[in-house]
Amino acid sequence: MQIELAGHELALLPERALWWPAVSSLVIADPHFGKSATFRRAGLPVPECSGERDLDRLRELLRRHRAQRLIVLGDFWHSRAGRTMATLRSLERWREEHAELDILLIRGNHDAHAGDPPDSWRIRCVAEPHADSPSVRLAHHPDPANETSCGALTMAGHVHPVVVLREESGGRLRLPCFHFIPGLNHVEGGGQLILPAFGGFTGGSRITLAAGDRIFAAGPDRVIEVPRALAGADV
Repeated sequence: MQIELAGHELALLPERALWWPAVSSLVIADPHFGKSATFRRAGLPVPECSGERDLDRLRELLRRHRAQRLIVLGDFWHSRAGRTMATLRSLERWREEHAELDILLIRGNHDAHAGDPPDSWRIRCVAEPHADSPSVRLAHHPDPANETSCGALTMAGHVHPVVVLREESGGRLRLPCFHFIPGLNHVEGGGQLILPAFGGFTGGSRITLAAGDRIFAAGPDRVIEVPRALAGADV
C-alpha cells in the first residue's frame, strides 16, 4: 500500500516492513534475533528456524527493492542469552551477503541489555530519537504524549501493534498492523507511524484508537487500510 506522510511517499509491505523509496531505505522494527535461542536455552521447546525464516524474508525484500540502506527501529537482539554461536554465524553470513548495505540501528530496550552487534558487522548504532532528516525522526519507543512529532513524522516500533477484526459469524482475525497517530492538533506533516514487529516469533499488542488514527493491516500478500467501523470497538 502506497501512502504519503510528511511529504514522503512510503510503501507499507505485507512482510511487516516499510519501503522508503526517496532514500532507498527498507525500514523494519523489532526483529528480536535470537529470541528462539533464548527460549531454548531456558528449556522451552520452540522452533529453531524462526530466525532463518526472518532472514530469508529480509533477503527477499532487500533484493526486490534493491535497497541501499536498512533501518532497524530497535530490538535487533532479543537478549544476551540469544547471542548463541549458531545465531551469530547465521547473521554473520547474512551480513557478508550484503556487505555493501548501509545499516542503521536505533537502539531499543532489548538492545540496551543484549549489547550492540559485533563491530565487524559495520552496523551504525545510535540512540533515540534520531533525526534522519528535518521531517523524519527515527525511534524505538513511540512518544506517548505525541509531542516530539509536531511538524515531523516519527517512525517507531516497540509496541508490536495488532488489530483484531471480527466477522459477523463470530470469527476473529488477528493481524499485525501499521498504526498512524496524527500529531498534536493535526499539524500538517506531524505524527507517528508505528511499525509491526518484523520478527516472526514475537507477540503483539492490541491497539487503542483515538480520533484521526489510521490502521493498516498486514495480511499474507497485501496491506489494507481498516475502516474505523471495523476497527473501532474491536481493536
